[in-house]
Amino acid sequence: MTAETPQHAAAPAPGPAPVRAASRALAPDLARGLMLLLIVLSNTGFHLWKATHGPSGWQPVDGGWLDHAVQFTMITTLDLRVYPLFAFLFGYGMTQLYLRQTSTGTSGRGAVELLRRRSLLLIVIGLAHATLLMAGDIVGYYGLLSLALGWLFLRRSDRALKWWIGIGAALLIFGALEPLVSATLNGELGSLGDAGAEPGAEAYAAGDPSWLGAAGTRLESGLFVTFVAAPLSLVGGGFTVFLLGFWAARRRILEEPGRHLPLLRRTAVIGIAIGWLGALPAALAHIGALDVPDDAQSESGALGLLRDVTGNAAGLGYVAALALFVHWWTRRPKRRGARAVTALSAVGKRSLSCYLTHSLLFAPLLAAWGLGLGAHLTSSTMALVAVGVWLVTVAGAYALERAGRRGPVEAVLRRLMYRP
Repeated sequence: MTAETPQHAAAPAPGPAPVRAASRALAPDLARGLMLLLIVLSNTGFHLWKATHGPSGWQPVDGGWLDHAVQFTMITTLDLRVYPLFAFLFGYGMTQLYLRQTSTGTSGRGAVELLRRRSLLLIVIGLAHATLLMAGDIVGYYGLLSLALGWLFLRRSDRALKWWIGIGAALLIFGALEPLVSATLNGELGSLGDAGAEPGAEAYAAGDPSWLGAAGTRLESGLFVTFVAAPLSLVGGGFTVFLLGFWAARRRILEEPGRHLPLLRRTAVIGIAIGWLGALPAALAHIGALDVPDDAQSESGALGLLRDVTGNAAGLGYVAALALFVHWWTRRPKRRGARAVTALSAVGKRSLSCYLTHSLLFAPLLAAWGLGLGAHLTSSTMALVAVGVWLVTVAGAYALERAGRRGPVEAVLRRLMYRP
């Protein structure tokens, strides 16, 4: 032994290492798999580029009774209700990754650095997705949120998390109720909002016959969503559901739902009830069953604000309901539908690949610069196409699961995240 070689040299700290697939819990993956169906359905209105959109700029107003039934259902159960579900699962997954890394010896700072690298990669993927295929990308949006919230909160105490969850909830409720109360006191509730604003569907540029022209619009929309809308949501309390995902992951609520049944039952019943009832006035007004001024139905109108703030409760309710289903299903002596559950969770394990595949199938098929079929579909037929596209990804994910292979995008992301 030489003088240059100490007898008890300190071993280098272990670096970040990928998680083994066998250690994944069923509930989060099952929730992500179903979430992708809800997302692809909620985006259908933006692909109907020849339809007449309502004052909110989201759902079309034309079509027959079946189309109106589909629009009513989507407004009540999906619009602005799926993104909170995504935010919760995103925050939950971040904390899962952080805890797995630190449990294997990675330092807290090293785990946060790994997640920071992941967030930056997601921002790049999101902007590329928005530019090439779909302006309504949410990957870049949540990539930026995770970049900020991971740095600020992942290593905070439970007490700090609870305080900030309370502050965020207060900001969300105040941001929605303050204009409603002010307009009501001034007798101007019906005029709150702007029905003349550009419909949100225009940002998708699905009706542009030039792919290059549409790409320019989509890039502009993607940059706005990622670098303007995401920071603004932080100021307005949009981080609340994200932090609830942090808090729930620390308690392994989705991995061990049997230990949290009372909480899950209350959240499912109360959350879904608040979410659906909060969107009901907007849905009734959309189909003409409720006489409400167009301004009130717009995105910044009274019904839009009510639908927005109650959507967070619905998203949490959906997560709780899925956790209860997993608890019930895994305790059955005969687990019927095991293949369907496996296929759905396989989509959840490859959620990023499947999400991008939706656009890869949708855009060339429906956009004016592609085959242009979006001009000939209605809300009901578009919903059928959306379900069909989702089923294609289910079949692909199930095939990859049986072959023991990851999703292609997940494989690339994993390689870049865990680079030496």
